Amino acid sequence: MKKDRQDLNGEAKDRLADFNRDPVIWKLSFLALMIGIMSAFIAYALVWLIKVITNLAFYQQFSSAFHSPAGHHLGYGVIFVPAVGGLIIGLMARYGSEKIRGHGIPEALEAILMGQSRMDPKVAFLKPVSSAISIGTGGPFGAEGPIIMTGGAFGSLFAQFFHLTSAERKTLLVAGAAGGMAAIFATPIAAVLLSVELLLFEWKPRSFIPVALASITAGMLRVKLFGPGPMFTVVPHAVPGGHEMMMALVVGILAGLCSSLLTVMVYGFEDAFRKLPIHWMWWPAIGGLLVGIGGLVDPRVLGVGYDVIQDLLSGHLVGTALVVLLMAKALVWCLALGSGTSGGVLAPLLIIGGAVGALEAHWIPMGDTSLWVMLSMAAIMGGTMRAPLTAFIFALELTHDFNLMSALFISCVAAYAVTVFLKRRSILTEKIARRGLHITREYSIDPLELMRVGEVMDKDVQTVPARMTAAEFMDLMALNHEGLMKHRGIPIVDEQGCLAGMVTREDIMKASRASPQMTVAELGSRDLVVTYPDELVRDALNKMLDAGVGRLPVVSRQDARRVIGYLGRPSVFMAWMRRLEEEKKRQIIWDRKFAFNRR
Repeated sequence: MKKDRQDLNGEAKDRLADFNRDPVIWKLSFLALMIGIMSAFIAYALVWLIKVITNLAFYQQFSSAFHSPAGHHLGYGVIFVPAVGGLIIGLMARYGSEKIRGHGIPEALEAILMGQSRMDPKVAFLKPVSSAISIGTGGPFGAEGPIIMTGGAFGSLFAQFFHLTSAERKTLLVAGAAGGMAAIFATPIAAVLLSVELLLFEWKPRSFIPVALASITAGMLRVKLFGPGPMFTVVPHAVPGGHEMMMALVVGILAGLCSSLLTVMVYGFEDAFRKLPIHWMWWPAIGGLLVGIGGLVDPRVLGVGYDVIQDLLSGHLVGTALVVLLMAKALVWCLALGSGTSGGVLAPLLIIGGAVGALEAHWIPMGDTSLWVMLSMAAIMGGTMRAPLTAFIFALELTHDFNLMSALFISCVAAYAVTVFLKRRSILTEKIARRGLHITREYSIDPLELMRVGEVMDKDVQTVPARMTAAEFMDLMALNHEGLMKHRGIPIVDEQGCLAGMVTREDIMKASRASPQMTVAELGSRDLVVTYPDELVRDALNKMLDAGVGRLPVVSRQDARRVIGYLGRPSVFMAWMRRLEEEKKRQIIWDRKFAFNRR
């Protein structure tokens, strides 16, 4: 009999633990620590490169000091700067790697779901360079999407040097993505939540702890690389009252409508570009030309726009300037993203959301402008990306205005609810779906992970003695012996009643004519895989699949030769059906109780 390698006292107790305490956590955590350090320096390099290219493109000087593209003196020549950047990106995508197109997160999702968490080394180099060119030449994007893709690529490449499973590589890929985001925005908690809501597709210590460690490490290094404090400063607000909470709900609903409209616009423009009778390599250049025209209308739409976000939070933008900013930024961002160039979504969503909130502030008779700007920023981000927890914590970490926690949460959840009912997919998963990969983002526990073998096994198990012949077995079957007809496999026991093997009815029927005097012990299998009553049904089912069998004897932990039950595939399916009834079958419990009491 094959001895179960996990049948050790310590590991047997772990089977009843809340979480899987796999020792690989420590290995992944150490590797994630290294990845967090690398991600922080990669983020710093990306920001440096964006500043250098911005200064070269708009001010014709080599400098890493921050200068907003809005202050340029190029006049009408500004129209051609983003177009040149788009042309370079198109060439890089065609002759380098097409995966550099887009805003990063869908590409990371595709690598996780389709590529066994393996990324091409070319992507790790070309993605940050193409994004820096795109943003530095005026592209209306943020650096967060590219750094998520780049950090993930380096995490994946680093993981490929070690003997790891695909799931473990995914953990390190996501650790790199989270580390990059934490370093860019000083939002380590939001980076972890983004990983959980968008990338990991699981909630396990094996993935959560390493990703959190990478994010925290990168966030700590950010203080040395970029400086301390929140990314944006606001005057702290008082805790909102009841009327402000109700208004936060309205802001969230309006943000959900805006989020849905933005998603429609992005993919509407992408469909329009697909209809052009030219190669997609030229699309970013055309998109860049349109961005340049937008920059001529309002220079603040160019570049990452972190200074614009600060102006919105400070209430410096009002009236016509605010309306022009909102319309121009939303239009050029959707156009540029639809053209397939390289850039992120978070910073543009914050600007668009902030502009919407600043406009709403003129009509809301309570609170100051920065309050509604913050709520609308977070809500539009949460609704567009379908990541309400990430958006809510992201806004708190960006500003450190923790008194707005409840109001932010209300707005983000409201926007999320609206977009879920209005749009089947988010701006991130729509791109994945268009590539033929449909995913669901509803996290739930597999019912087979909630049930133990002891709950679903057949306890009334029939056994046959090892010395019984095939002919005798056939005679029992002819008498329609209930125990033998119930299961396809029957445990074999020796003279002491201990498990000695397993025989199937097919084994007996094949051998009965040729050698009816052979014993069931000779006909059956002695090299058995067994399961235990405290084992998860999922693990037992995995054993069946690995062994290529459809049934397992259930034995005692204390005595692995004592049969106490039988687990077959029909038992698993019936248990699954009972769990599904909890989702489908509706009942009125109290009505029955009252009817019983009246009797």
